[in-house]
Amino acid sequence: MSLHLEAVRGSVADAVLLPGDPLRAKFIADKYLEGAVCYNQRRAAYGFTGRYDGCRVSVQATGMGVPSISIYVHELVCELGARVLIRVGTCGSMQPDVRLGDIVVAQAACTDSSINGRTFCGMTYSPIADFELLRRFHALALSKGVAIKVGNVLTTDLFYQKDEGWFDVWAAHGVLAAEMETSALYTLAAKNGVRALSVLTISDMLTNKENMPPEDRERSLDRMIQLALDLSADVQKNPFGEMGCAADERQKTD
Repeated sequence: MSLHLEAVRGSVADAVLLPGDPLRAKFIADKYLEGAVCYNQRRAAYGFTGRYDGCRVSVQATGMGVPSISIYVHELVCELGARVLIRVGTCGSMQPDVRLGDIVVAQAACTDSSINGRTFCGMTYSPIADFELLRRFHALALSKGVAIKVGNVLTTDLFYQKDEGWFDVWAAHGVLAAEMETSALYTLAAKNGVRALSVLTISDMLTNKENMPPEDRERSLDRMIQLALDLSADVQKNPFGEMGCAADERQKTD
C-alpha cells in the first residue's frame, strides 16, 4: 500500500485514466467500467478498476496542480505498476479558433512551475507526449469522425492570474491552451520509462471570458472520455511494438 493510495499492487490496471476531479473519476467508473471496484477513497481521491471493451482499466483522480498529480503519478507508477497514463481534463483556450468543447491533445507542455527548474538545476526541459499514444489517439479520433487539435499547452501554477493579458506571450508562440498538470505528467512518465498522453476539453476561453454551459460540459467531456477509454483498450489489444489500430486500417486499404 502506498502513502496516499489505499491500493495494493495488482489492484491498479496497467492503463489508467487520470481526471483531476474525484467525482469525474466516479462518473467514469459508474458509466463506462464493467464491474468497477473502488480501490481508493483516501483524501477523497477516488480510484476504481474495472473493464472496458474486455480490457482492464483504472481511473484515478489526481486533484489539481503539479504537486498533486506528481504524488499520484509517482505512486501509481513506482509502487502500483501502472504503465500507460492518460490524463482526461479541461483547459482554457488561448487561441480564438480553439473553441468551447474542442478536444486538445497535448503534444508538449510548457510550464511556469518551478518544479522542473529545480529538478534540472535551472536548465529547461521540454516535456512531451508519448508519440505512439498520440498517434493512436489521433487515428481513433479520425476513425470516429471526431475533430481534435494537437499542439502545445501551458501547465501553469496559477488558476487566478492577476494580469488580464498574462497569456499573450504564450498565445503569440502558438500555445493552444492553459491547464495545470500535463508538464508534471510528461516529466514523470519520461523519468520512469512509462507512456503518457494528456487529452483536454476546452471548458473556457481566455480570449473572451466565455465559459462552457454546465449542460454542455457532460456531453463534451463524454466524447473525450470515450476516446481515451478506446485508446486504453487499443494499447492492450495491440501491444506496443505490434501494429495498432491505425496500422491495421492502413493495411486494409493498401
